[in-house]
Amino acid sequence: MIKLSRYLKPYLGVLFITLALLFVQAISDLNLPNFMSDIVNVGIQQNGIEHATPEAISEDGYALMTTFMTTAEKQTVSDNYLLMSPDDATNPDYGATVEKFPTLKTQSIYVLTNPNAETFKTLDPIFGTATWTFINAMRSMDTSAADASAAESATDLDLDQLYQALPMLTQLPPDTFDKAREQAAQTPESMQIQTAVQFTTQFYNELGVDVGAIQTFYILKIGAMMLLLSLISILAAIAVGFFSARIAAGVSQSLRRDVFKKVQCFSNTEFDKFSTASLITRNTNDITQIQTILIMGIRILCYSPILAIGGIIMALRRTTSMGWIIVVAVLAIMMIIGVVFTIAMPRFKLIQKLVDKLNLVTRESLTGLMVVRAFGNQNFEENRFDSVNKETTANNLFVNRAMVFMMPTMMFIMNGVTLLVVWVGAHQIADSAMQVGDMMAFMQYTMQIIFSFLMMSMMFIMIPRAAVSGDRIQEVLAVKPNIVDPAEPKKLPMNEQTTLVFDHVSFRYEGAEEDVLHDINFVANPGETTAFIGSTGSGKSTLINLIPRFFDVTSGTVKIDDIDIREVTQHDLREKIGYIPQKGVLFSGTVASNLKYGDQLANEEDLAIAAQVAQATEFIKSSPDGFEREIAQGGSNVSGGQKQRLSIARALVRKPDIYIFDDSFSALDYKTDITLRRALKEYTGNSTVLIVAQRINTIMHAEKIIVLDHGRVVGKGTHNELLKTCTTYQEIASSQLSEEELNI
Repeated sequence: MIKLSRYLKPYLGVLFITLALLFVQAISDLNLPNFMSDIVNVGIQQNGIEHATPEAISEDGYALMTTFMTTAEKQTVSDNYLLMSPDDATNPDYGATVEKFPTLKTQSIYVLTNPNAETFKTLDPIFGTATWTFINAMRSMDTSAADASAAESATDLDLDQLYQALPMLTQLPPDTFDKAREQAAQTPESMQIQTAVQFTTQFYNELGVDVGAIQTFYILKIGAMMLLLSLISILAAIAVGFFSARIAAGVSQSLRRDVFKKVQCFSNTEFDKFSTASLITRNTNDITQIQTILIMGIRILCYSPILAIGGIIMALRRTTSMGWIIVVAVLAIMMIIGVVFTIAMPRFKLIQKLVDKLNLVTRESLTGLMVVRAFGNQNFEENRFDSVNKETTANNLFVNRAMVFMMPTMMFIMNGVTLLVVWVGAHQIADSAMQVGDMMAFMQYTMQIIFSFLMMSMMFIMIPRAAVSGDRIQEVLAVKPNIVDPAEPKKLPMNEQTTLVFDHVSFRYEGAEEDVLHDINFVANPGETTAFIGSTGSGKSTLINLIPRFFDVTSGTVKIDDIDIREVTQHDLREKIGYIPQKGVLFSGTVASNLKYGDQLANEEDLAIAAQVAQATEFIKSSPDGFEREIAQGGSNVSGGQKQRLSIARALVRKPDIYIFDDSFSALDYKTDITLRRALKEYTGNSTVLIVAQRINTIMHAEKIIVLDHGRVVGKGTHNELLKTCTTYQEIASSQLSEEELNI
């Protein structure tokens, strides 16, 4: 299947764009849990206040917080705050500050001078540590449990009481502060900041800020960003679907074209290696499998690893303490995939072979339907089909059961992991080691990771079947035809008189132990009819098939006008030949379209003349549509004799230099046969005519008759000469002609 990757080369640009869109989609999907976490942690638990650092704080609040900071931290905070009083109306920022913090109208407050991301990054840890230093200091004081609990609950703070106790707090021993600060350092920074935000909320309430409006604005803002990311993800997914479909359709189109072109170049030797049903399956069902795997592969197989790796990174960024849950889940999934893959893989290899077999039986039954009915073997054919059908069904059921087993197992793992995350996360939340939003985000990332592996497992089930299909297609494409054009072809002379020579020609089929044609020598001259006759299996059709190079000679040469036919292109060679097979082959369309198959530029007059010579005019005109009469697939709506006459007319339209009639008169009645041959003699003129026949009457007037027996020429001459000199011909003639006809 890897060898077929060359068909992706024209689509590399589109493929890179698709991969970029997959990254956009993955980034959008991976950030949604983050925003959900922010809504829970910040929007709900922190009232929409994002930072522990207050943008403004009262003088008492400032004094309270700085009491629990180190000297360096106090200096950092002091450098970033400006004391603004009601008398600072001349300050350009005064109006905006008063609007945001109304208390400034009556009392002085500290205002953050430069509220940007860098400032918050510096000050948030300081205020977080100070908050938990304060809480730990309050715990260490000889107070009641209720007081200690009140000190821990930032939402129940009474700032007035704290401000009154501030002189007492400043008198605490230095070692109390040091011990409280050491304990604060052991608290996760996220929890420090979340608790500090509760203090900031109280400070904002003290300054008359509408905290509810802040919360509403934050939730709406994050919600809008989530909607925007969802929209980007949807648009990226649509674009990926569009581009992947274009790539898959383009690749399958190229594959079908190349397989079809390759099959068109096959000689009969190559056709013997593949059944017709198998070639049809390979060019339809197998390529459809490749098309499906490309669409699914680009959209899922490429997307799943991106989502899985991104999910692992994002989950571990939230918390590393539950990373072992992801490892356990992934290992369990990989074990299940491995087991299913090992069991199902051999069955996948059987699927396409069974489809071939099913198509073969179906095609044989439908093609030979008349024979089946004539012999009353409908039950036999039904049983034959039923046997293959049951085998195919059983194989598909086995594969489907494997997939059915995998899906609920995967869902069980997903649900089990969800419970495990909630269990472990709840304990960590209780221990103040994790926030609720972080646990929810971790759960979402875990689900994304498991879902990614689930999608990949589905692809692993599809890939083996597609791989088998790819190998089957490659088998066809890798075939090197035995019959190829020469590197430097010669040109056949453009004359109307063509001489055909068989010079010591021998031939054996590939893999055969002996020749079927032995040392054949003859010359077919222009303007003459050269006929071939012999018993069944004597090699007549095989000999004829060597001329258009359906097979190549094993030894000797076939020459046209002294040029070896292997030294010219197959197209040029066949341009000089009008071939009429024993079994008339017609294509769906009209009578005219079938006749024009010989020459697309033929006009109505050419068609009429050819039909007249082929004795087809009568039945063509018997239809009101005439030459526009519809011909069904395979010519099923015309008789065998009509098909043969239309096949002859098609070759006549071509006006070739060499006519090959491979027992093409077998379905004609005696009268039509005689009339047609007379018309042919006049129409073909200087052309070289070769006729293979079973009936003596068809060839007895030929200028040269060649008698074959077991692949050897046992007689050569006219009818009268052969009656005298060739025993084999005498036996054939005596079996077909009356004694009076033999003595003529």
